[in-house]
Amino acid sequence: MTTASTISSEHASARHRMRQRALAVLPQFAHLDDRRVEARRYVGIAAAVAAVGGLLFGYDTGIIASALIYVTQSFSLSTSGQEWVAAALNLGAVAGAVASGPVSDRYGRRPAIMLASAVFILASFGCGLAPDETTLIIARLFLGVAIGATTQIVPVYVAELAPAERRGSLVSLFQMVFSLGLLVAFFVGYVMAGPPDCWRAMFMLGAVPAVLLALGMLFLPESPRWLLHREQEARAIAILYRLRGHHDPVRAELDAVLCVEQEDADNADTRWSALRQAWLRPALVAALGIAALSQLSGPNVIVYYAPIILSQTGLGHSTALLTSVLVGVTSTITTVMGIALIDRVGRRRMLLWMLPFAALSLFVLGAIFLSPAPIAGLRMVLMVASLLGYIFFNFGSLSVAVWLVASEVFPLQVRSKAMGLASATVWLSDTLVSLVTLSLVNALGTTGTFWLFGVINVISFVFVWAYVPETAGTTLEDIESRLRTGTFLTGGHGHAGRSARP
Repeated sequence: MTTASTISSEHASARHRMRQRALAVLPQFAHLDDRRVEARRYVGIAAAVAAVGGLLFGYDTGIIASALIYVTQSFSLSTSGQEWVAAALNLGAVAGAVASGPVSDRYGRRPAIMLASAVFILASFGCGLAPDETTLIIARLFLGVAIGATTQIVPVYVAELAPAERRGSLVSLFQMVFSLGLLVAFFVGYVMAGPPDCWRAMFMLGAVPAVLLALGMLFLPESPRWLLHREQEARAIAILYRLRGHHDPVRAELDAVLCVEQEDADNADTRWSALRQAWLRPALVAALGIAALSQLSGPNVIVYYAPIILSQTGLGHSTALLTSVLVGVTSTITTVMGIALIDRVGRRRMLLWMLPFAALSLFVLGAIFLSPAPIAGLRMVLMVASLLGYIFFNFGSLSVAVWLVASEVFPLQVRSKAMGLASATVWLSDTLVSLVTLSLVNALGTTGTFWLFGVINVISFVFVWAYVPETAGTTLEDIESRLRTGTFLTGGHGHAGRSARP
């Protein structure tokens, strides 16, 4: 009977052979020219193409805000029906996030992204051609499966391609393109609004970014870390050289990856149960906490239901939809700002600086609705300013960090599954918010609802202060070493170490 020690010995022997094969390939690249400038450009292009997955996410998250008004009229939806049409995508996304982890581990990050794109194309047409409410909900479930898979795979793929010093900005491109997708969706909703069946074309247009993503991925490489883990050393090193442009950073990164692979040889369990190991608990707390709070703090209250909530306060449909366009513009601007700063300022520090202002914006927004009088004049200005202020400070912190932190803090062997769990947490939390928001407005009023989400933003600040480390400027392998040595919250380099506590 095979013992655990025998299995461990076999894994260690396999890792040793992999290391020897990798080191044998390296000399082939030692004489090549310095191509770091071209490599830097290539990494940026690869990250930008992969980030189109965020456009899928953003467009179909945002388009429901515009389409739901007309879907409600077409199918005579109740409040519950509206909530289920919005939430169906989220429920599918939970399944897609969890199921895509094993798929991307087995077949690779690149094929998994292309498969998600194909499902997205079919589901977009399914939504647009839906003859009734039930068919629309089912189509949006499959749309959610594709989006959930994308939110799991793309951040991991980009994190594994990117050098440590650029990882934050490159992974955060996903969130920036998500914000751009929201903006496009709000603009499309505003321009196409009018005819009773305008929502059908709104949904079908979502197939366009999916086609772009599928075609773009044909020209991108597989993750070199995934290839190394699958013992395809020659291909992995060739891709790594193309991504780094010089044999020195390739050798340094390869040494770090192989060293961690050797440490993992004694613990080669890649099943879901591996996530229960005690040394991984701090990473799970940080990643899953950020994932949940990124939605429970309320951004999609604005994204999904702002037009309906605002139209109920006396604003016309057109004005409410135009306000949503401003929300899209603001979220795009603030995400661009977050990308520019997140590797310089740090993930943790940005969260701690911006979350208090997000909470304050919601408290002010809630106070504006205390009076039952129609919103006009100064109150209108304050309402729009606080609404956009919340989007600025929440999207610039939690929404930028959520995919990045989760893609960074887990070891390679469980990274895909753990990222799937984090993505599923995002979607479960988003589902909860989607299902209860209109009911909360009915029960607590607009003021009470916004104040409740303001309190959750305060709780988010406390959580980040207590459980989220700084990971800026740190390699994925160094983060894993900090987990193993119990210095996850206090270790790090540069400003990461200085900001271990505010």
